[in-house]
Amino acid sequence: MRVLLALIIIFFSCSKEINKEQPGTYGAYRVVKSINYQSIQVDVVIDKPALKEADVLLVFHGTVMLDSSILSAANNTLDKFKGILDRKDMMIISVAYPQENVLLGDNIIQGEAALLWVKNKASEELGITVKKIFLGGHSQGGYMVTRLNTMHPTNGVIANAPGPLNLVYRCQLEENKQIQASAVCNKLRGVYGSTASNPTAYSNRSLLNFTKGFKSDILFVQGLSDSPIQLYSWPTFKEDILKCTTCKNSQFIEIAGGGHASLFESATAKIEFNNFIDSH
Repeated sequence: MRVLLALIIIFFSCSKEINKEQPGTYGAYRVVKSINYQSIQVDVVIDKPALKEADVLLVFHGTVMLDSSILSAANNTLDKFKGILDRKDMMIISVAYPQENVLLGDNIIQGEAALLWVKNKASEELGITVKKIFLGGHSQGGYMVTRLNTMHPTNGVIANAPGPLNLVYRCQLEENKQIQASAVCNKLRGVYGSTASNPTAYSNRSLLNFTKGFKSDILFVQGLSDSPIQLYSWPTFKEDILKCTTCKNSQFIEIAGGGHASLFESATAKIEFNNFIDSH
């Protein structure tokens, strides 16, 4: 009888420990959640520490071809940022924003919804007090966080190899068959025609068009051995931002010999990334 009673006590003790690992409690967990903000729905991957309150790093993945791949991309991006983050007390939320059936740039509405959900609803829905909010993005994810920085203030933004910087240049190369065709330019061409006939439509969606009005400090990381398409417009992008008189502080870390993923591969970039978060 005593043995049976002991087993029952152990069972219920274990059950309580398992329950602590579920959303809405103070345990650590990793979960996919479908969130909704003002009728905009998007999936996010949430990696939460075992704390009652935490700063949040909201991260955005790069380009993928199919929406069936975006959850995998969101998980991979979360792991990449978690791998370089020195702190263990931050909640990381990775946004699985759509790619397949939208024009580049139109998915900013899902990115904005995710940010506003973190600002206004995450504490209640997750049962944790959200304190500071940082944005982080890689490649097209860097494009997303740079644009979001023109829309809403946060505690700071980190963009690695953000782009596309110049869709007129990139899509024109594709039209001239100088580089391989991409889904991004093909979809734009289907709606707007060629870059020669309608360059403004391409320019309006390029990141070069979003270099003013930054609402928070931002750290840019760029490898100087990235693709020629990225590096062609990088000096102009950097110069335009540094000229901005309506922006918060912008910091540029350029990695000699670094590639497209320099933030995750360069020791210098990792140090600057952590210093930026710690100083904000």
